Parts: sequence; C-alpha cells; structure tokens
Amino acid sequence: NVGRQKLQALRDNSNYFRMKLKEMGLLVMGHYDSPIMPVMLFHATKISAFSRECFKRGLAVVVVGFPAVPLLVSRARFCISAGHTRDDLDRALAEIDEVADLVNLRYAKSVFG
Repeated sequence: NVGRQKLQALRDNSNYFRMKLKEMGLLVMGHYDSPIMPVMLFHATKISAFSRECFKRGLAVVVVGFPAVPLLVSRARFCISAGHTRDDLDRALAEIDEVADLVNLRYAKSVFG
C-alpha cells in the first residue's frame, strides 16, 4: 500500500532528522514522530541570522519569534516530508551544523563531550 509506505518513510525521515539534530546539541522540541521540528533559538536576536544563513545555504526554514511566542522562546521549524531522501536530509543537516556554530545554538551539548 502506497499510503502506508509514505507514512513509514515520513516517520523514518522524521526520526532520523530529529535524532541527528539532537546529536548536534540542538534543543529540539515536539513529539518524537512529528515531521515538524521546532529547534530552539531562544534569543530574538538569533532569528534573522539563523534564517539568513539557512537561506544562503538553500534551506527553507520557518522562524518564529515574539509576539507569536514569548520573548525568550524563539524557534526555527523544520518540516520533513516522505519525499526527502536520506541524501537530502544529510545535506540539510550538514548545513544546519555549520549555521548552529555561526549563531551559537548548541544549548543541549554536554560540557563533557
């Protein structure tokens, strides 16, 4: 059944992407199986830098800040689809990894490694 295959691909892609974001030390919110992944930026000053750097790298990302969310809980949202390939996801993750360093987003990274 094509529908079941697409649902499974969506779940697999979502779980993979979320796991990799967390391994990078990014604080990812939301349900584990959800294809919509809020990544916490916290400071409103990081919104435009994060969005601009992602755009320069060919990544579509939605950023959300005040007044849509409280002042200190700004976030970016990534939307994963069943149509993304593992190569698509890995490329996006590599770009996000660079941007995370540029705007200091590794809030969840352990100080011990």
